[in-house]
Amino acid sequence: MAADVLIVYASKRGSTEQVARRIGEALRGQGLSTKVEEASDCRDLAGYRAVVLGGSIYFGRWHRDARGFLHRHRTALASLPLAVFALGPGKNTPEDFEESRKQFEAALEKAGGIEPRAVAVFGGAVDPEKFRFPFNRMPKTDIRDWEGIHSWALTLPAGLGLEVAPRTESVPA
Repeated sequence: MAADVLIVYASKRGSTEQVARRIGEALRGQGLSTKVEEASDCRDLAGYRAVVLGGSIYFGRWHRDARGFLHRHRTALASLPLAVFALGPGKNTPEDFEESRKQFEAALEKAGGIEPRAVAVFGGAVDPEKFRFPFNRMPKTDIRDWEGIHSWALTLPAGLGLEVAPRTESVPA
């Protein structure tokens, strides 16, 4: 049995995977079932009610596996609600975020015919210990806004048209 929401990620160093898993936690907290899977491993979208796809932006391009996922599943995604996110800038400046948004929008335009219902760009993380020379000389940074990511995830059920059962709190007698 498939889950309500398939959360697919394309990540080189694990940062985007961490965000995808956090989004899954937020959705499960709202009563939805989720499956989190690497984009390159995903073969079938049958049975899911919605898809969330995330990928990192490296050197101005959205991750190849995220783009490939959109291409491979174009037909299925035409009838499934889709949300997408990117981890982009390594610097927390308005200019860097704007540049990442432009790069992300360009990648989505090239996908042709894909119309996500929710789109977000979050700050990225760089751990130089996971890179080879000369990138292992970069400063360690992590500007992922976990509160912002959580807040965005909480908007997804409504944005994707998914009804969630209201949670009732049990009151001790």
